[in-house]
Amino acid sequence: MRISTGVRLVIFVAAIGSTTVAANFISQDKKGKTPQTASLFPKDGPKIPLGLVPILWPDDNAYTPEKAELGWLLFFDPRLSSDSTVSCASCHAPAFAFADGQPVSTGIKGHKGGRSAPSVINRGYGALQFWDGRAASLEVQAKGPIANTIEMTNEKDAAKAHATCLERLRSVKEYRQLFKKVFGVEDFTIDQVAQAIATFERCVLSGNSPYDKFKAGDKSALTESQQRGFSIFFSNNARCDSCHDGSALTTNQFANIGIGMDKPSPDWGRFNVTKREDDKGAFKTPGLREIARTGPYMHDGSLKTLEDVVEHYDKGGIKNQWLHQDIRPLKLSKQDKTDLVAFLHALNGEGWQQFKAPVAFPK
Repeated sequence: MRISTGVRLVIFVAAIGSTTVAANFISQDKKGKTPQTASLFPKDGPKIPLGLVPILWPDDNAYTPEKAELGWLLFFDPRLSSDSTVSCASCHAPAFAFADGQPVSTGIKGHKGGRSAPSVINRGYGALQFWDGRAASLEVQAKGPIANTIEMTNEKDAAKAHATCLERLRSVKEYRQLFKKVFGVEDFTIDQVAQAIATFERCVLSGNSPYDKFKAGDKSALTESQQRGFSIFFSNNARCDSCHDGSALTTNQFANIGIGMDKPSPDWGRFNVTKREDDKGAFKTPGLREIARTGPYMHDGSLKTLEDVVEHYDKGGIKNQWLHQDIRPLKLSKQDKTDLVAFLHALNGEGWQQFKAPVAFPK
């Protein structure tokens, strides 16, 4: 996916000091007004929507608006890839609620990955990243695709891939100036690239949904069908909240729910990382906010619709010896299923829609 351009306004804001320039590439809104960078990246951090808890910023990667802005530019810049065709946003696009709308993602030279791209939204509320949890933080995760030959690089060696990415970015004068402003050095590292990207990603939030408003006391925020779905979701029968709990609606745990376990060579998921027998076929539980916008579903993108997802759980998943204990036939009625899907639509919120692709990039 290439980053689209349109009729937008480019703003260059000079920073304090003769050797640094903060390049702000802010697109116009629907009314033709150009938002200020401060509205995207406030001094005190992103506004936390209703229903979410405060973000815990890492001790070694504290928030600053300048760092978040730099991460925003890097996130959308295809020059992170070897041939300048793939950016982070290629698989995590605003148009698809920071996913990509495909069963599996497409990387450099049209290579197809083996798993679906999860949404970036609210990932700052989880520690382990990727479907199998192999990255301990967003910072570690950000470096992964840059060194992956299916995703963003032609280099077979990870260190070489990171080095060539740095060469491309360091050759850009305005990037050197931005890194100087944020990190105090022009000779920046791949870890600093990752810190900037992770800082931006922690700003991509979703809350203040009809569900949140309902919980806060507005009983008209959910339709009658959604209220019935709410009751089913949290019932002792469906027990959806046993895995989808907390402000981000995920426990961030790993579970085998049977997806792909009927294939001759299943994707073993978390087992590939831990080598623990009981982790076979287990994948990270995704957060459910914006779930109606981020299909297809599951780690392999095998379920196209939320109706398909509900059917999967209703039948008790695909049987295998590592199946999670809560995956069993639910015996939901047709109306129950309709109501449950309606409730899942009520988890669409706000807090991320203001982030668009820059109209241009540092030169």
